[in-house]
Amino acid sequence: MTLQLQHVVKKYKDFTAVNDLNFTIGTGEIFGLIGQNGAGKTTTFRMILDLQDQTAGSITWEGTPIKKINRDWLGYLPEERGIFPQMKVEEQLYFFGHLRGMDRTELKKEIDFWMNRFDLEEKRNDKAETLSKGNQQKVQLIASFIHQPKFLILDEPFSGLDPVNRDLLKNAILFLKEKGMTILFSSHQMDNVEELCDHLCILKRGVSLFSGSLLDLKKQYGKTKLTIRTDVHQEDLAKMAGVKEVKKVRDEYVLTLMDESFAKPIFEVVSNGSYIEKFSLDYLSLDEIFKEKVGGEHA
Repeated sequence: MTLQLQHVVKKYKDFTAVNDLNFTIGTGEIFGLIGQNGAGKTTTFRMILDLQDQTAGSITWEGTPIKKINRDWLGYLPEERGIFPQMKVEEQLYFFGHLRGMDRTELKKEIDFWMNRFDLEEKRNDKAETLSKGNQQKVQLIASFIHQPKFLILDEPFSGLDPVNRDLLKNAILFLKEKGMTILFSSHQMDNVEELCDHLCILKRGVSLFSGSLLDLKKQYGKTKLTIRTDVHQEDLAKMAGVKEVKKVRDEYVLTLMDESFAKPIFEVVSNGSYIEKFSLDYLSLDEIFKEKVGGEHA
């Protein structure tokens, strides 16, 4: 395993920001750290980056204390903008690369590749402040991994991106994973976490509510989400055994069941022995689980 947090605690006088946090991230894995604002995510990132000391516990990289590893092995995309508004895009990337010890020849190769991949070729000589929010985010993202770190932390990487650019970023993250980079990221957009991560940790007020595989998390709740397209009225569906809730979503009904065993008798009633256009039983989405586990809307 690559990164390991064991019984990590961070206190600020009487306030405990992170309390007994444990998780492990494997080599070449994308791991999600999710929680509401103030849950302790950024504090955890800063401790991993050795920008803050933990109060207790250990953080190790392949068994070595995080303080003792080569800092160039790490990359970090903060949630706040960290690029220079008056500096041209290409100059910024050379600047950040030089800070990490890269020479101009190897930097040019990386910059050319990522400028092309992120559709930024025509923005090379533009000042950062003239770029759209989405393009600024793409430049900052490139700056975070231009030196090809072994471990990359992405804090809200999808902020400000439209659907097209979000897909560009997702594909880039998967590309970096394929090259062997280990990635830890946080996002309030649960569909992104669900699509990219095999493992995750859910934080609430500094405490881990769950740490493990996404599938294991979903299995805790079982297949209780039933989506059907039927002429049966909503009121009649709500009266069926095992149905906790019924919502109408466009031309479909989404039923929340007590457990998946109730699906078969519902199917028999709804289909009545004939063709039914849609009957789909599945796990809850990560977004639905997050709201139930953490409580309230995440923002």
